[in-house]
Amino acid sequence: MKNIAFIINPISGSKDTQNAKKKLPKLIMQTLDAEQWLPNIVFTERAGHATEMAYQFARMGFDAVVAVGGDGTVNEVARGLRDTQTAMGILPMGSGNGFARHLNIPIKPQKALEMINHSEPISVDYGLANGKLFVSTCGTGFDALVADHFAGSSKRGFMTYLQNVLKEAFSYHPQSYHIVGDGLDVTHRAFLITFANANQWGYEALIAPKASVQDGKMDIMLMSSNALLGSASLALRLFAGSIDDSHFMDTLRAKEVTLFREQEGPFHLDGDPVEMAKDIHIKIVADGLRVLVEKRF
Repeated sequence: MKNIAFIINPISGSKDTQNAKKKLPKLIMQTLDAEQWLPNIVFTERAGHATEMAYQFARMGFDAVVAVGGDGTVNEVARGLRDTQTAMGILPMGSGNGFARHLNIPIKPQKALEMINHSEPISVDYGLANGKLFVSTCGTGFDALVADHFAGSSKRGFMTYLQNVLKEAFSYHPQSYHIVGDGLDVTHRAFLITFANANQWGYEALIAPKASVQDGKMDIMLMSSNALLGSASLALRLFAGSIDDSHFMDTLRAKEVTLFREQEGPFHLDGDPVEMAKDIHIKIVADGLRVLVEKRF
């Protein structure tokens, strides 16, 4: 028997998703293989609570801790499990669910639970931006501004995110950025910059189609300050997995860089907004996190 904990964030995702979580303990008990797993089910009560509980479960020697929520919940649980032998599972019940989608974890809870019954742990990379963890992406510029406004929205979901994008796009003023490290010395006036460990923001929006969580590097995606001129084409490419082929995008790859920007302000970590200094040190920690994925026969 292996010990597994489910950390459920009751407020992530849409109203329908929040209501579905109330029935989740019963679904877990019905679906999880009782001959393989001994479950412990808990709910978060505040920001940061998932990190605290995940850390304690790891210290108790649990085999796995499952983040039940969106990318913010996954981020919190990963913070508690990084650099331990306890694997992180994911039941994607948030809005974008970017990290789960990158790992091909089913979006439907029952399917994700069934996958856990036939899973294996693999080692993946995580990132740090001024010491703060991210598992999928972090970034600055327009996407950080949208993340900040999206976090303050009373409604969740893709349509709310899209509304925030359309509302802010034509009034946003690009900035100049300087990226140094790992053989790079690049100055770029950009609409946004995404530092990608995984391949997407969420919602299958593939901002870094070739990014891998097992290569020890990040893909640095720089979107031109003239991006609005090609916004329709960029949107199509974003969901088709070919945005890196656009002449409005430049791609760099590195293990560790420092970003110098014009002023302190909005930044995002896995879609959650934070305020950060002008200078941000970003690096990838190779093989620092264990994650449950579909077993490869």
